[in-house]
Amino acid sequence: MNINASLFVQLVVFLLGAWITMKYIWPPLIRAIENRQKKIAEGLRAADLGQSALVEASQKQQAIETEARAQAMTIVADGEKRGQSIVEQAKQQAEVEANRIVQTAKDEAAQEMQRAKEALRDQVAQLAIAGAEQILKREVNADIHKDMLDQLKAKL
Repeated sequence: MNINASLFVQLVVFLLGAWITMKYIWPPLIRAIENRQKKIAEGLRAADLGQSALVEASQKQQAIETEARAQAMTIVADGEKRGQSIVEQAKQQAEVEANRIVQTAKDEAAQEMQRAKEALRDQVAQLAIAGAEQILKREVNADIHKDMLDQLKAKL
């Protein structure tokens, strides 16, 4: 066998194999590689979108937390103000009640003093009558001398 013919046959077989590979094997491999590249690119884009969504969600979460803290502080401050207001109202009501009780006690004391004065006047009038009886050695009629005894009470 001739080496040139062998080389020529090998060249034809090689070119035929290369042509069959380029025509029937290579295009599906290229399509599979391109599809895989597209899927990888889409996956990377989705990962980037997910990362940006995560960052955005984190920022929103921080904003919501900040707002919730501010609202909580406002609620606490309002509660403290309301508590102070209630305490102040209770103090005012207690002061009004204390003043009313003191005034009632003063009024009762004044009435009791007035009754005591009246009782004392009556006792002084009786003592005066008893003293006058002793002095005059006769009975003085209280009904007859009522005007004079009322004047004496008024002076006392």
